[in-house]
Order: sequence, then C-alpha cells, then structure tokens
Amino acid sequence: MSARFKDMPSRSWLGAPIDARPLFAPEQAALMATLRGLAPADWDREAVPGWTVRDLAAHVLGDFYGRLARDRDGHQDGPGPAPGETLEAFIHRINQEWVDACRRVSPTALVDTLDLIGGQVARFFEATDPDAPSLGVSWAGVDPAPMWLDSARDFTEFWTHRQQIRHAAGQGTDDDPRHLSVVLDTFMRALPHTLREVTAPAGTQVQVRIDGPAGGTWTVTATPDHWSLAEPPAEHPAALVRLDAETAWRLCTRGIQPDTAMARARIDGDHELAEAVCRIVSIVY
Repeated sequence: MSARFKDMPSRSWLGAPIDARPLFAPEQAALMATLRGLAPADWDREAVPGWTVRDLAAHVLGDFYGRLARDRDGHQDGPGPAPGETLEAFIHRINQEWVDACRRVSPTALVDTLDLIGGQVARFFEATDPDAPSLGVSWAGVDPAPMWLDSARDFTEFWTHRQQIRHAAGQGTDDDPRHLSVVLDTFMRALPHTLREVTAPAGTQVQVRIDGPAGGTWTVTATPDHWSLAEPPAEHPAALVRLDAETAWRLCTRGIQPDTAMARARIDGDHELAEAVCRIVSIVY
C-alpha cells in the first residue's frame, strides 16, 4: 500500500482497482476522429438538454484544463462554491459559465485546442500513481478517492460525452469492448453507494449482470456497516438484475430513467432490491 494512503480507511468495498490509464490516448484519438468527421450542421445539434455539440465539446475542453491546472500544475486560483451552494449546484454552475464563455470560439478552434490539450491530459493520466489519494467521487460515496477510481471516473466522462456527440450526429454508440468494458466496470462502482439506505440482513447479495462482450457480473453484499463489492458471490443472490450494455450505460448517465431500465431488465428474486439497484447514478446528477 502506498505510504500516502496508509492513514486512509480501507476502500476494499469499492472492489478490485481499475486501470484506465492506457485507454486515455486511444479515447482521445477517437474523440478527435469523431469531431473532425462532423458536418458543419452537426455542431448546432442538441447533444444533451440545453447544450449543442459545440457546447459539449467546449465542456470537455474545460474538463481537460481543470484537470491539468489542478493536478498537474498545482494551480489554486480556480472558482469555488458560493456560500451554501451544494457540490452539484457548484459543478453545474461553473460548467455553464465555461460553456457560455466558449460560445465565441469556433468549432475549428475548439478541435485544434482539444487536440493539443487532450494529448497532455492523456500523458498526465498515464503517469499517475493509481494508489495515490485523489479527488472524491461523490456518486461512489468516497472522498478522497484512490486515483484509480478518480481517473476511471474521468475516462467514463470523456467516453460518455463522445457518445452523446455521436448520437447527436446520428451515429450509434461506439461499443468497442476495450473501452466500454472499463466504462461499465467503473459505473458499477456506484452500487454500494446506491444501496446505502437499503437495509438488509448481513450477507444479502444483489447481482447485476450485463450481457455482451463488454459486460460482466457485479455482486454487491450487505455487511453490518455498508454494502460492498469485495465479497465473493454466492450461488443464489437475493436479486439478479440482467441488462444489456446500452441500457446499463444510459441508465448510469441518466440517458434513460430507472423505470425504463426496469422495463428492459430481466429480474430474478427480490423486486424491491432490483428497483433499488436500478436507481444507480454514476455521474454528478
């Protein structure tokens, strides 16, 4: 264990570490290919509610700059929450302020800058210590988080925004399992936090099974103090929720709502536990 981590409580309940570091460079290349392939009209299409493709690309650039300034360069002069402002409200506010300021920037200039800065971000993550303490991940209920989870969280955000741009331009999800498998594995680390208010006897297990080449099975277990992804799976969980990969990632990013996911899921066992699982959110929402 890293010496810098020795005074922190165990994070074993988050499950086995994820190493997203080698994927930042290929994800950056995929983003650039997507943006350079857009037609002029695509930049004004709505990518997420209230934001065009150009707005979303500007938001990604803001994320790039923020990560480098804070963690690579030690820059401390960024904005902070207003008195009484929640984390979610603060993040949404500064994101909107950045996007508004970037509306004077042309798509061509955005792409050129994303190309330059995105490469630096990829190199930053490649050099990180996965066991070092880093930014909290609110949707996983951990602050500070180990760098492996913080970096995997950023990887999922970059990947998700690229899919939103693709969808706005009439393209389907890029289901390359090298990337999607890491995205889904990271999103499932929200399960213990999702179930934090669900009371169940110690040892109760719920499984989420995602079908397809990028999928897998995640087992979350009730312990006396919390839910955990660290316990070995039992043969017969109290509830089994089966989802396809498209439904799973859209649910975790609130591209669809829990009731839609429930309608698409195949459920065995305790329906209330399954409903609780389908309230999972793996973004700041």
